[in-house]
Amino acid sequence: MAIAKAVEAGEITISPFDTERLNPNSYNYSLGEEIRFTPQKTLDARANAPWLEARIPEEGYQLRPGRLYLSTTAEVIGSTTFVTSLIGRSSIGRLGLFVQVTADLGHQGAVHRWTLELTVVQPLLVYAGMRLGQVSFWRSRGTATAYGGAYGDAMAPMPALPTSLI
Repeated sequence: MAIAKAVEAGEITISPFDTERLNPNSYNYSLGEEIRFTPQKTLDARANAPWLEARIPEEGYQLRPGRLYLSTTAEVIGSTTFVTSLIGRSSIGRLGLFVQVTADLGHQGAVHRWTLELTVVQPLLVYAGMRLGQVSFWRSRGTATAYGGAYGDAMAPMPALPTSLI
């Protein structure tokens, strides 16, 4: 498989890597142990929101509708050769959990634990280490420029930075 060969060649980082998680075009990533949410009912794109942090216990963590949760991949994932794209698994979607609804495209050169945006349509227990989504890798064309933005080396869930809407 191309992903396994690229991992072996050092072109793709997936750590830890398990060949049992390979699909024909993707790799199944897992939910990390840390989760964040904000107690605010309304978020302001121009302001920092307070984020509460918790560890997902062994008995699971209940996600509730009407709230945005941030977590990470359990794995460090990325590549200086390929562009990453993270999506949720269809089996997770069938439970009413939306993963990476808006920010599924990563940047070439970013290698870290990816922040995951999680929302649910009904209460759902999730567990650290559960297979949550799939990552695929795309070859870019032209001259590659490594990502140098604020989210590039994140190892914990990263809330949004304030945005200028002007």
